[in-house]
Amino acid sequence: MTLYWRIFLLNAAVFVAAVLLLLGPVTVSTPVLPGEALVLLTGLVVMLIADALLLRIGLAPLARLTRAMATADLLRPGSRTTVTGPGEIAGLTAAFNAMLARLEAERATSSGRALSAQEAERQRLAQELHDEVGQTLTAVLLQLRHTADHAPDAVRADLRQAQETTRAGLEEIRRIGRRLRPGVLEELGLHSALRALTTEFTNSRLSATAHIAPGLPPLDPATELVLYRIAQEGLTNTARHAGATRVEVHLRPLPDSRVALLVRDDGRGIGTAPEGAGISGMRERALLVGADLTIGRLPGGGTEIRLNVTGRTADHRPREVVR
Repeated sequence: MTLYWRIFLLNAAVFVAAVLLLLGPVTVSTPVLPGEALVLLTGLVVMLIADALLLRIGLAPLARLTRAMATADLLRPGSRTTVTGPGEIAGLTAAFNAMLARLEAERATSSGRALSAQEAERQRLAQELHDEVGQTLTAVLLQLRHTADHAPDAVRADLRQAQETTRAGLEEIRRIGRRLRPGVLEELGLHSALRALTTEFTNSRLSATAHIAPGLPPLDPATELVLYRIAQEGLTNTARHAGATRVEVHLRPLPDSRVALLVRDDGRGIGTAPEGAGISGMRERALLVGADLTIGRLPGGGTEIRLNVTGRTADHRPREVVR
């Protein structure tokens, strides 16, 4: 029975009951006696309660569907509403579930294209920094060294200072290039890339360590890049916002050929503020490889980022190390 006919028959039943009361033995005097008023009010209350209960039962699937629409999040896929209720409501729920699945697929596709374009742009910028800015600063550094070697003592100290400033700028350019394009990931693999990443974030205020368990299943390049970028974003958030003194990156195998990446720190923990662009970016990257990403607060304080990803058959040709 359709929703239209259910509501129509419900209201018709109420109206029929009212007419039967008028045609029954109950009479109403003028003015209305207290006993007669009590009977009329009792009948009205009974009909209103019956109407409300039947409508609530009939429209309950719509309320569940409304809650599902309000809480749907394309960055947390897989949530679906149970198809229940009359034919029209069940059809509407099934259509919503199908629409949500289509939107999740389209979101994953568009995010994949955007992130692929982003990685290509990162690689182009890193290459330009290396080939253009890096080479220029190297030439400037050599010229300063040559000039300082032949300069009078009065200006030699200033030239040495300019030389050190140029060298520091060159190192910063190289550091930015390494963060834009993880060359060590392409050349040496994920294990070495994670160790190099934690070394880069280690300083006098923060101790970063990497723990790589043996027996990891093979991963394709796209999955390795997602693992690396999420670890990089987690370390960046820890260094900038957590106020932590220690952060650990764990990569270990799980049953059913899965791999778990964990980034744990001892900072102030994740608060109640809405998720920023960094966490949203991590969720989008996790969607690209069908991984499960959870971010939460540790019992003793601090934040844990956990990514569970399924190992995929990868191209096992040896990597060519560029020297």
